Amino acid sequence: MQSNQATSSESISEKYLSEIEIASKLDGVEDFFELETKLLYEIHHLEIEEAKKTLHLIIDRIALRAGKDTIRGVKHYFRVLSSIMARKLYENQVPAKKAFAFNAACIEMVDFHMNDAEFLQFADNLIDFFVSVISERKQPTFSHQTVNKVILYINDEVESELSVEDIAKQFHVSTSHLSRIFRENVGITLVEYLNVRRVEESQYYLRHTNKSISDISQQYHFCNQSYFTRIFKKYTEVTPKQFRDQKDHDYYRFALPTTI
Repeated sequence: MQSNQATSSESISEKYLSEIEIASKLDGVEDFFELETKLLYEIHHLEIEEAKKTLHLIIDRIALRAGKDTIRGVKHYFRVLSSIMARKLYENQVPAKKAFAFNAACIEMVDFHMNDAEFLQFADNLIDFFVSVISERKQPTFSHQTVNKVILYINDEVESELSVEDIAKQFHVSTSHLSRIFRENVGITLVEYLNVRRVEESQYYLRHTNKSISDISQQYHFCNQSYFTRIFKKYTEVTPKQFRDQKDHDYYRFALPTTI
């Protein structure tokens, strides 16, 4: 056993030295980690178009080493990047189960839904997904702290069967008081915000999974598929089926106001 371990260690060391020699002959890889640091900064600050450009540059660097195995190398990097992002989410107080689910979902997307012929488009979609999840964790800055806490609570529990009554009970306030302060600060009703968040989240299941529209509707606790379709179209301007079929249709995102 020890002999096998020693042999394995030596093999890793030899491979490492070999890779150093190969990398030293490649132009353009020196800034790989600087680009990655830049990418993480842009995702965290929701600079979506800049993040897409930076990820494309990183892919260029991967292609320098991978050659004909570029797709394989890109897939591997997307998995690594997903794990890095999951760790960042956890460090930003995202519940462990949600950070873990985020990582698992990203890896499944890479392994089973990435079209090799359109991997750059997939890279853009991955950035869209990262930014959307990160944006959920941006601390709201409303003057009423209960409203801030409610928004973060909804973001964490968006797949639960939440109601205004449930949320009011969670924060020990009356439904009328909660409804009033939420609308005063956010500009829409609490029921509307629940629907907005459900629509935002459901877009990724429509675009990146084979789950039926009916199942997605149930997952987000819409009373029926017709109601889900009506609410979805209200915010995105297309039906769930049209959104699934039209890959170039932009994701809908609700921007929290800074002041009202």
